Amino acid sequence: MENKEISRTLKLLSQLMELHNENPFKVKSTANASFKVDKLPFKLRDKSLSELETIDGVGKSTASKIWELLQNGSIEELNTLISMTPTGVLDMLSIKGLGPKKIIVIWQDLGIDNIGELYYACNENRLIEAKGFGSKTQEDIKKAIEFKMANSGKFLYASIEQYALNYQQQLHQHFQQLDSFTNTIITGDLRRKCEIIESLDILVISNNYPKLRDSFNQPENIENIITQEDSITFKDQNQLAVNIYFCRHENAGSRLFETTGNAKHVTIIQQMLKPGNFKTEEELYQSISLEYIEPELREGTNEIELAKNKRLPKLITYEDLKGTLHNHSTWSDGVHSIAEMAKYCRDTLKLEYLGMCDHSKTAVYANGLSIERVLQQHQEIDALNLKLAPFKIFKGIESDILGDGSLDYPDEILEKFDFVVASVHSNLKMDEEKATQRIIKAIENPYTTILGHPTGRLLLSRSGYPLDFKKVIDACAANKVIIEINANPLRLDLDWRWHQYALEKGVMLSINPDAHRNEGFLDMQYGVYVARKGGLAKEMCLNCLDLEQIESIFNSRKLQA
Repeated sequence: MENKEISRTLKLLSQLMELHNENPFKVKSTANASFKVDKLPFKLRDKSLSELETIDGVGKSTASKIWELLQNGSIEELNTLISMTPTGVLDMLSIKGLGPKKIIVIWQDLGIDNIGELYYACNENRLIEAKGFGSKTQEDIKKAIEFKMANSGKFLYASIEQYALNYQQQLHQHFQQLDSFTNTIITGDLRRKCEIIESLDILVISNNYPKLRDSFNQPENIENIITQEDSITFKDQNQLAVNIYFCRHENAGSRLFETTGNAKHVTIIQQMLKPGNFKTEEELYQSISLEYIEPELREGTNEIELAKNKRLPKLITYEDLKGTLHNHSTWSDGVHSIAEMAKYCRDTLKLEYLGMCDHSKTAVYANGLSIERVLQQHQEIDALNLKLAPFKIFKGIESDILGDGSLDYPDEILEKFDFVVASVHSNLKMDEEKATQRIIKAIENPYTTILGHPTGRLLLSRSGYPLDFKKVIDACAANKVIIEINANPLRLDLDWRWHQYALEKGVMLSINPDAHRNEGFLDMQYGVYVARKGGLAKEMCLNCLDLEQIESIFNSRKLQA
């Protein structure tokens, strides 16, 4: 069990304690422990009970609960509280903006115990007069419920990737026992590396596929399996749609093509094809004089036209990355020190440079750096660079874009950084015109190097603030500002659907992990996935430049400022 799962369990325990009027001290200490556990730089599963008890911010009582969770997979006190709570009330805890205090009013005072009734109550204006509510709060809750409804049955790519690989492996092993020539391939949304996954699609290739299909065992607790001649479909226990397709080796290319691309891409290509089967996808595209189109690009945008004209980009790979920018250390809200992160990047990831971008002073919630602390951090980086050379740590900052579009430090401080990532973290509810002008003003600041996570979205949780993307990208082109592809699987922002427009305007992109711990650097892989969907080649990716090249870019920009 990973620390994040332990942290989530403790958070739920604290919420239910509060919901059922437990001792406020117990509620607060459990909530604090949840926060602490998430930030620990070591794994709790490797610790003994006595070691857990010595961890700062945990304490004996919570340590015993963590130990119980690690040993048994559950906490008896939590199970008891869950059994006392209606399922619909538990569901309310997943709605943005609803904490235990508000849910107590909704449940106990208004008698509402499920999300459906709550949504109806919002439409009926029943929440407006309730204690602690008002028209704005009611509208926010209504929008949050609508967002949750719209995303039911959808999953982040990163949350489903390992599950899909494990399931494919289990199927492969089972079917190979019956036919050693069986091959299984993940297809569909996952093969296209979509940021949101709506189904797990697996193609099973075997000349004995009817026998394999009939051998399929119905998973536990699953009903309504639909079995057809060449497919099996069902929903798993997490409500994820699973489609298992079957075909013979002679038409593997045709079937893989059909099950991979989105509907528009598949339809257009099929209209161009002559009747027949293809063993490989390469043969299929070649038969109609098209370059092979990588799965990530098969979204029905402009990929077919590019393939006709032999103009498809050579897509970026993870191995093309030379360094990592936009990362947070213990100086602000990170888990690892700058030295620990630098050594991990140099020794484990074999990168050439690291860009530190701790939070700026306005981000007090994230221990943002005062001007004095900025100067202290720069001294530490200078000393580390002497020790770690030729590896280089760049002095960066994630500067908050303030409400009026200005950056978070005066020019005499901004000029001391090697590069500046400008990001919005507050006032997320501006209308499109105001939000766009705010961003453009930040882009026009001569010290802005990179525009960070442009929309502030959190996938399946928070839609980004509205922007006129063409104006924002045009401003980046005019001011030679790079746009970030934030590789955190919850963000993946800038959205890949705007990458092509940015590239056409000559705007470079940067795949930034926004890492707050060493493991966070690995998120760059997800950034690469969506960058490939957007058609990014390494030549237009900032952190594919080697150390000498990127130093040259940073230095020339500082001279221009």
